[in-house]
Amino acid sequence: MRHNKAINHLGRKSGHRKALMSNMACSLILHKRIETTVAKAKALQSYVEPLITKSKEDTTHSRRVVFSYLKSAQATAELYRTVAPKVAERPGGYTRVLKTGFRQGDGADMAIIELVDFNEAALAASPKAEAKKSTRRSRAKKAEAAEAPVAEAPVAEAPAAE
Repeated sequence: MRHNKAINHLGRKSGHRKALMSNMACSLILHKRIETTVAKAKALQSYVEPLITKSKEDTTHSRRVVFSYLKSAQATAELYRTVAPKVAERPGGYTRVLKTGFRQGDGADMAIIELVDFNEAALAASPKAEAKKSTRRSRAKKAEAAEAPVAEAPVAEAPAAE
């Protein structure tokens, strides 16, 4: 049993797991979207999000720390040049895991992990969602409050006339 275990070991020794996460993080940063298993995608999500947060602060120390995790100068440069400026105002949640079904060969549960701010289809759909700022519930209460005095006014005058 793996009660209270912080990370998924993915059936690998620590050196193999670190190399796997480093390579997958480099691929994610360079290609903005990769397809892998759900377990690896969730492990990668917790590996790469702190690196993206650290890349918001462009100092020599933060570059060296990120490079020690990624082990790729090209991926580090891409992270600091294109990814970090685009996610600068986002407080977290830089990646998205979308389940895609099962792999043909062994039936493994597959997923796509992508950087949120680099998905053009989702960005095109988001202005429609942002245009709607209030919920239906709050509008209904405002509408009832506006209609209620108008409806009550004629009722109050009718008994006074009799």
